[in-house]
Amino acid sequence: MAVTRRLRLPGGEIEYALRPMARSRGLRVTMDARRGVVVTVPLPTRRGWARPEPIVEAFLKEREPWLRRHLERQRLVREELEARGGLVDGALVRYRGELHRLRLRAQGDGERLRRSSVTRSGDDDGDALIVTTAPRDRRPLDRILREWFRERADELIGREIDRHATALGVTPAAVTLRDPRSRWGSASKEGRLMFSWRLALAPPRAMETVVVHELAHLRVFGHGPRFWAVVASRVPDHAQWRRWLREHSQELHGALEAGEY
Repeated sequence: MAVTRRLRLPGGEIEYALRPMARSRGLRVTMDARRGVVVTVPLPTRRGWARPEPIVEAFLKEREPWLRRHLERQRLVREELEARGGLVDGALVRYRGELHRLRLRAQGDGERLRRSSVTRSGDDDGDALIVTTAPRDRRPLDRILREWFRERADELIGREIDRHATALGVTPAAVTLRDPRSRWGSASKEGRLMFSWRLALAPPRAMETVVVHELAHLRVFGHGPRFWAVVASRVPDHAQWRRWLREHSQELHGALEAGEY
């Protein structure tokens, strides 16, 4: 369980979450979209980690400029998401890399929807995601959108797997969709692949890059030159799209919040 700590630095006080984990082998710092600075350390029972705070704080002090840069970027992304309007009629939501106007409408006369629906449209006014709400559907708007994006991700990722798996000479044992905070996909030695459904919000080439990356692990388990050669054989510009995902990670993970960023 994470505990909140505060550290006074030359540039001002910062807050960080200290998270002991059994699988941790050392100190690791990540920047979480919601929690800010998260420091993962081994359990206190491990030798040398009974009191991790002095180790953590010395590490953070050395890297204050790096922390400040990332915290400032997080602030700017939060402001941009807030400017898009949250999940209200007229707000902007990203889908397939492009911003779409969110339009909310109640079902019309003659419609008898059991569940609310989402449709995509495009016209001279730009692309839009139209949510038609059904009176009997008690799901909140954020859940309606999440489920729609998950369905799109299932379809789109499946299409990319079909397109690349045969060319790479691999066959996944299973494919699942989840909502991890720190990765876009993973592959096990048993051939099971996992992908984030939030890839449906990213540009098609970014999604394709992640799919190829995980399929390539079914041939080469590691990140050496042979692995990257396999990835480049299918997506020559993979570095560009991996960078795009890194730079937009906080945005994609905060894009469907109901109004709090």
